[in-house]
Amino acid sequence: MLLVLLMALLPHYALAAQADQIKASHAWIRLLPGDLPAGGYVRLDNQGASAATLVSVQSAAYVSVMLHQSAMDQAGNSAMRVLDRLTIPAHGGVALAPAGYHLMLQQAAHPLKPGDKIDVTLNFADGSHLQVPFLIRPANAVD
Repeated sequence: MLLVLLMALLPHYALAAQADQIKASHAWIRLLPGDLPAGGYVRLDNQGASAATLVSVQSAAYVSVMLHQSAMDQAGNSAMRVLDRLTIPAHGGVALAPAGYHLMLQQAAHPLKPGDKIDVTLNFADGSHLQVPFLIRPANAVD
């Protein structure tokens, strides 16, 4: 009976580990003046044997946090689009950086200033979550 119970729970535990596979580093937010949206950047490395899929992001410090991708179109114009998911390959990584994948943070819940740290929660397809501290940096910051 115990073996049957363990077998039934095994898929849940195997799937619920996507967030545990991810190591986040160099997490920061470019704070823009006024009510302009801020950009969030982080390096996500997957140390697991299976891909992890980031499906949403949230923070109590912002009303809205979205995954975006900036790219050049065929005419050479910069374009930005909302992503509904971002896959981090097994034993690989993805950089959220200026002019590429990034977070778009809109409507700060309270005033923020360079040097502050806020928590951002990364939500994965299997229902697991990873809370990451992000450093607020000024508008002229570069990575």
